[in-house]
Amino acid sequence: MVAAEYDVVVVGAGNAGMCAALAARAAGARVLVLEAAPFDERGGNSRYTAGAMRFVYNGVDDLLKLCDLSETELKTSEFGSYTSDQYYDDLGRLTDYRSHPDLAELLITKSQETLLWMRGQGVRFAPMYSRQAFKHEGKFRFWGGLALEAWGGGPGLIDGLYKAAEDRQIEIAYEAAGQTLIADDDGVHGVVAKLSGKTTSIRAKAVILACGGFESNAEMRTRYLGPGWDLAKVRGTRFNTGAGINMALEIGAMPYGNWSGCHAVGWDLNAPEFGDLAVGDNFQKHSYPFAIMVNADGVRFCDEGADFRNYTYAKYGRLILAQPHQFAWQIFDKKTVHLQRDEYRIRRVTKVTAATIEELADKMAEYAPVNKPRFLETIRRYNEAVREDVPYNPTALDGKGTAGIDPPKSNWAVKIDTPPFEAYATTCGVTFTFGGLKVDTSARVLDTAERPISGLYGAGELVGGLFYFNYPGGTGLVSGSVFGKIAGTSAGKASKR
Repeated sequence: MVAAEYDVVVVGAGNAGMCAALAARAAGARVLVLEAAPFDERGGNSRYTAGAMRFVYNGVDDLLKLCDLSETELKTSEFGSYTSDQYYDDLGRLTDYRSHPDLAELLITKSQETLLWMRGQGVRFAPMYSRQAFKHEGKFRFWGGLALEAWGGGPGLIDGLYKAAEDRQIEIAYEAAGQTLIADDDGVHGVVAKLSGKTTSIRAKAVILACGGFESNAEMRTRYLGPGWDLAKVRGTRFNTGAGINMALEIGAMPYGNWSGCHAVGWDLNAPEFGDLAVGDNFQKHSYPFAIMVNADGVRFCDEGADFRNYTYAKYGRLILAQPHQFAWQIFDKKTVHLQRDEYRIRRVTKVTAATIEELADKMAEYAPVNKPRFLETIRRYNEAVREDVPYNPTALDGKGTAGIDPPKSNWAVKIDTPPFEAYATTCGVTFTFGGLKVDTSARVLDTAERPISGLYGAGELVGGLFYFNYPGGTGLVSGSVFGKIAGTSAGKASKR
């Protein structure tokens, strides 16, 4: 039974919300978490992820603080390092240096510290062998700044956080959607929520909004991201409809960040409209750096090997959505199939296989339109352009590209000439939106005069100003954790004052 008053109410029960709840509880606050989803769908977008965590580590000793590594793993793996300078460089480069400097500094400098704190809460981590390491010259080599994931992926992360909340007597209400904030000239004093269909006012000394962006709201996607975005699939929860953002804007919060931008990836053409927990994130198709992509006209439209997958996948969904009929094919031949991630081997996949390129084109046309003559010409010209004087290395930006075609393929260019050939149909899958609320370094939500709104805090996807145009893979969860912890600590301490 939900009480009438708490020290802190957290709206949203994904990674950011649960980190906020745990931090507020550690500060001595009585905490209630409102989860719009029913129990079986709890956990927000975090539950649909692979659990990748991008954080600063200066070598294997830092990883050993977070997870157990066997002697065999230590001998056969090169984990490398990921310094704060590299993190700054990646975040700046991918966001066109628009990321708010104070927020970026918190994200980066607090990343390892926050994961250590999560480990202390009972969350477990493991090396990300299946998706971030290739065996090259006898060793597994990690690439792209990512080494660890939550044990059990997104579901494992959520299970760990909920177990920690249960151990600390944090109350969680399900089918409890926040609707409006209880606010006056002195700030926020609680939230009005719909609890199992009943409108309920809950008083609180502080409210933390951590209920995601507006990616699950087709109207808001079209209004802010632009025409055609109503046609995109949603990778995760159906409950991230922008409610928290709108609640805050209604009382004068400042909209901030890249409202026309989002994290969007290649997603199976026939995936459902929203995420499916039975499949998780396996509708994604992220081995395109070792393939080529063509649209319905049979032509390539991007540099598939421009960079490591971690640095391009979040923006290529937008490119796919812009193609005729909002889809694209990924084309592999036998030489690169072994580099495909696990998601290519699920049962629910839109895939065709053929012994010749001509047969492949005919089979592709049975699922989605493709201009066969232009497709065959694209393959011919691509094969002629592949450089053979540069060695192939999937663990590095190998420079094995193409010459004389546009768009080029800058790395990992391999001729498509060895059967069997495979083609995978993809569309755009939205993960989360980049626009949201402006917060300060204590995670306090600011009003349009850039003054803190007393009693209101924000964390997770609805924090604007961190990501623009693109983002480094694995940063979203760490951002949610870092700012969730900051928001919970700030709100918990304020509530006890």
